[in-house]
Amino acid sequence: MKRNTIIYYISTGLLSLLLLYSVSMYFLMYDDVAGQFTNFGYPTYLIYPYAVIKLIGVIVLWVPTLKIIKEWTYAGFFFAFILAFFAHYMIGDGEQIAAVLAIILLLVSYFFNKKINA
Repeated sequence: MKRNTIIYYISTGLLSLLLLYSVSMYFLMYDDVAGQFTNFGYPTYLIYPYAVIKLIGVIVLWVPTLKIIKEWTYAGFFFAFILAFFAHYMIGDGEQIAAVLAIILLLVSYFFNKKINA
């Protein structure tokens, strides 16, 4: 039981750090992120709302009483990471590795969250 909890906290912590790094890039390096969004064909007005949603998602992952919202958060991050992978892959910038890492951490966090809360 303790092993599962440790794996959950490590994977969720690493995922949170990755997401917080992403959020900080959106706020602190807006011009660089705007350039990437333009390369993807996405409108740049999505940058700040997307950063705020990611930040809220990180908070939800750490609040144990928000079980239903946490399920939706995991699902939302899953689809966001899949789309990020394909967006980076399609433009060929080589940045899809971060999306793969995020998907792996997300899945580990999700399944071990299920194990420790079963």
